[in-house]
Amino acid sequence: MFILDSHCDTPSQLLRGRDIALDNPYSHVDFPKLKRGGVDAVFFALFTPNTITADEATVRALRMLARVHDSLDASANVAALATSPSEIATNRSRGLISVLLGMENGLPLQEDISLLRLFFRQGVRYLTLTHNGDNAICDSAAEGRRWGGLSPFGREVVAEMNRLGMIVDVAHLSDATFWDCVECSSAPIVSTHSCCRALASHRRNMTDEMIRALADKGGVIQINFYPRFLSDKYAEAADATGLEDWAEAIEAEWIAEPFNPSGIKSWQDAQDRLKTLPRPGVKEIVDHIDHAVMIGGIDAVGIGSDFDGILVPPEGVEDCSAIPAVFDEMARRGYSEAEIEKVAGLNFLRVMTEVLK
Repeated sequence: MFILDSHCDTPSQLLRGRDIALDNPYSHVDFPKLKRGGVDAVFFALFTPNTITADEATVRALRMLARVHDSLDASANVAALATSPSEIATNRSRGLISVLLGMENGLPLQEDISLLRLFFRQGVRYLTLTHNGDNAICDSAAEGRRWGGLSPFGREVVAEMNRLGMIVDVAHLSDATFWDCVECSSAPIVSTHSCCRALASHRRNMTDEMIRALADKGGVIQINFYPRFLSDKYAEAADATGLEDWAEAIEAEWIAEPFNPSGIKSWQDAQDRLKTLPRPGVKEIVDHIDHAVMIGGIDAVGIGSDFDGILVPPEGVEDCSAIPAVFDEMARRGYSEAEIEKVAGLNFLRVMTEVLK
């Protein structure tokens, strides 16, 4: 079975010194875990927060891009870059994991469409238009106050992405921005890491109307594994204890001093504490898959774990080696092998093919 995970924040971990050739404790993603999980293709997101300047974001994106290439060069017998479905197929025939590139947040573009083209030439195949804040391209789910949707530059960005064959990713967008993307994009759009708002009320999740519109446009919703997006019960427990806020502060200290052994140990201890919360697991992940399939159809759903970018993984899916547990649960619920294969990766591969046309 072909498995594709459309969103992992592993490049940020590379900046903190992770060697993904090794089986790292507490890591969500590295090459040994991807191998054990049977993951054929994974998108590494070049993530930049809206809390830094555009200059800082561009430099950070380039540094992550360089680290990804260094990691692939060091593990050329295990993994290789891919920029198209045909390259994924070639890598798979050679027994190699395909690493693809996405960019999470358009801040590094510097309001310069030429930089969008440059990042595409460097292999970036989707752009999440913003992150947790409004930017020059559009409004975000976290704020949503600057433009009322896409900015004039944002409309230019979407048009150029369509021309290039770069996928428009609507994760993190405000509802108004989502609807502008539906209207403006001539190609299918995706959410690379979101869940269903009908099951968990977080603003990052998609309403039934949005899922239906995404499907009608030929796109996919890639179900996120973050417990807060899967379960309101978890979110309420996390808020009541304050553990996530505490863990975010610990992580910020680690990011500031990534090679400080005490910072690494503090983050590992925070992970252990977070795992004491009542986390959702495989059942809840497949509940969201079920709901998205019910609303958008079997061709409109996939997985985008958000591994290495979430504070804590779900119960029983602690890292990418356990991804097949999701498909085992789908089989138990009566999905056919062909249906499971679509969700496992073929749906996203189809969208990528259509957009690249």
